[in-house]
Amino acid sequence: MTDMTQSTEAEPQLRKTTRRGGGDPATRGRTTIADGVVEKIAGLAARDVLGVHAMGSGLSRTFGAVRDRVPGGSKSVTRGVKAEVGEVQTALDLEIVVDYGVSIADVAKAVRENVVAAVERMTGLEVVEVNIAVSDVKLPDEEDEEPEPRIQ
Repeated sequence: MTDMTQSTEAEPQLRKTTRRGGGDPATRGRTTIADGVVEKIAGLAARDVLGVHAMGSGLSRTFGAVRDRVPGGSKSVTRGVKAEVGEVQTALDLEIVVDYGVSIADVAKAVRENVVAAVERMTGLEVVEVNIAVSDVKLPDEEDEEPEPRIQ
């Protein structure tokens, strides 16, 4: 009897290479991005626009200024930014204070463009909307609302 399982030199051996897990490694698994991550990116991008004096309402800026002065505290880059993040899209609400004399429409347009570009580039999420509320105008002779530190 002859063994039929042995291959002869005339028959090339074909090896099937199997890939474990199947598919491209980059597509295995899910990436989730927290709302706070998108808020930080958007906050920094909005602050980069000329004409944006501050972010947030007067009350949130006051509390933030007090918190910033506490030892170990850090500046909140998410102040004035709210994000709703889905699996592939995000929507943002920003509250800004503009400098007196600038065109609010131009500043809002520049903020939208900068925020959309930064968030989409860094996260891969599609930004479906950036709503901007202008809560105040910083006049040239106004002092910032940050309270002076108390010395005791």
